[in-house]
Amino acid sequence: MAGRGRPRGFDRAAALRRAMEVFWERGYEGTSLSDLTAAMGINSPSLYAAFGCKEALFREAVALYSEVEGAATNRALREEPTARRAIEAMLRSNVEAYASPGKPSGCMVVLAATLGTPESEGVRSHLAACRRGALDELQRRLDRGVAEGDLPAGTDTAALAAFYTTVLQGLSIQARDGASREALEAIVDCAMAAWDALARPRAAV
Repeated sequence: MAGRGRPRGFDRAAALRRAMEVFWERGYEGTSLSDLTAAMGINSPSLYAAFGCKEALFREAVALYSEVEGAATNRALREEPTARRAIEAMLRSNVEAYASPGKPSGCMVVLAATLGTPESEGVRSHLAACRRGALDELQRRLDRGVAEGDLPAGTDTAALAAFYTTVLQGLSIQARDGASREALEAIVDCAMAAWDALARPRAAV
């Protein structure tokens, strides 16, 4: 039996995806309950019954975003044969996603809540943890490059991972500001031109 106010045949997965798109476009604090219920096709009591609260819904939306929109990044880091090719594929696949018509530009995890009221601290902390996790994953791929010999022994993989993570996050902001795909690709060209200078052993102190 459908819950009170929940349409017959309620599709939770479809409703979650619509919520994800609203959060992605408007950010956490910029999204109201009425925005969510309108997009999801349910009323507030049904939203609470199905997802708990706005923050819980947001966390599920972030997980869905990471699973769906993060697939290209994960595939690049896992399947490309060298660290350099993995980083470039990661950047270019995200440029394609960030500039794709028909969906919000940029990265939800970067853009949805970097600033806000004290009441949203839990959301900001959650997204910061997601970003740290992505940074750690990138460093692990670079460490694998060292182990496999396509990066020099002694390469500062932490600094290299931080640099390319910063480039990736910057691409997200540029995309949301309206940069064209061509402009984003040019940024990737510049970032990859720096690879040989950055992918080298740490300087002696």
